[in-house]
Amino acid sequence: MFRSLLRITSFSSKTLSIFTPSLLLRNFATHTIKFPASVESISEGGVQAWVKNIGDHVDVDEVVVVMETAKTNQEIRSPVSGELVKFLANVGDNIPVGADLFVIDTDKTGATKAKESPKPAAKVETLKETPVQESAKEPKKVQENVEIKKEEPKPLQPKPKTPEVPQVKISTGKREDRKEKLTRMRKTIAERLKGAQSTYAMLTTFQECDMSRAIELRNAYKDDFLKKHGVKLGFMSFFIKASTHALLQYPLANAVILGDEIVYKNYIDISVAVATPTGLVVPVIRNCEQKSFANIEKEIIRFSGLAKEGKLPIEDMVGGNFTVSNGGVYGSMMGTPILNPPQSAILGMHSIENRPVVREDKIVARPIMYLALTYDHRLLDGKDAVLFLNAIKKMVEEPAKILLDI
Repeated sequence: MFRSLLRITSFSSKTLSIFTPSLLLRNFATHTIKFPASVESISEGGVQAWVKNIGDHVDVDEVVVVMETAKTNQEIRSPVSGELVKFLANVGDNIPVGADLFVIDTDKTGATKAKESPKPAAKVETLKETPVQESAKEPKKVQENVEIKKEEPKPLQPKPKTPEVPQVKISTGKREDRKEKLTRMRKTIAERLKGAQSTYAMLTTFQECDMSRAIELRNAYKDDFLKKHGVKLGFMSFFIKASTHALLQYPLANAVILGDEIVYKNYIDISVAVATPTGLVVPVIRNCEQKSFANIEKEIIRFSGLAKEGKLPIEDMVGGNFTVSNGGVYGSMMGTPILNPPQSAILGMHSIENRPVVREDKIVARPIMYLALTYDHRLLDGKDAVLFLNAIKKMVEEPAKILLDI
């Protein structure tokens, strides 16, 4: 009985010594990459496109897949280097944050990497200089190598399907309807706008703003501003700085209603509406009370560039206490902007046009911009909203007040 136990123990230890290390090494070589959680407001995403194919080599921090989220497109990068061996989601699939996306094998180099590595030249020279008697043996070696490679073929996997691009058909006289699925971003925008209408008591007040002084100041110093700061001086920075001062004067416009409480904020984070091919996004310029005209213009340029390329980070679109939307760049004369939840107010800028106004009992032409302020009437009374908008108007009409902080 004792001998049989010894034999069993001996066999088990040999078995473990043979199989366990290879299994452990194999597990460490394979890495499953998950859909990372970037911000709390993003809970799921859709697979928009696979940048890499099965069998490709992937370097560290190289983009493997592009995910479409409610706010923007997110590039998922590989944290390790190796071969992409498996897709765990198909194009068009909706998956939650934290779900498995793809598998990387760090023991393999991948087809792309193998193609890049040059073949050794020594073997070619050996074949040329080999005597005739030994040349007959060479095909055997080559054949053996080929057979060894054939014993371990790579599993062929179907390439991921690329999203179909809708084709515009030329009209041939027939009346036709074309259906196109809503993007995730457009669905989110629609839900948020409808939710704002249902939740907030929105009211809009208007003002006209004489842009004469702002235009004079801009024309006088735009070249010096560009030379020193490397960005152009636009009107957005005037309105963002004026809004910042007005929010400090009227803190209720910088507050929000959460449940049964009013939350006041001692910092000024202003969202700016930026149009992209897939929809409107509102990145946030943080701590505007600490930023200069040049800092604000640089942030706007950075946001616009990233938004057009679809590379705007989700972190830049979270938060914001107040929004400035400039519909004037598209020629809008007047409009009523809708609130950006959970904010309590939004300023709408419009086009600048020469309009007849009365100055010192005379009718003169002045460059006028119509301003619209939509606010949450649950929090701000009409008096508060009108005074707040008037403060913005007066500071833009007299830019010296912004510089002198009066």
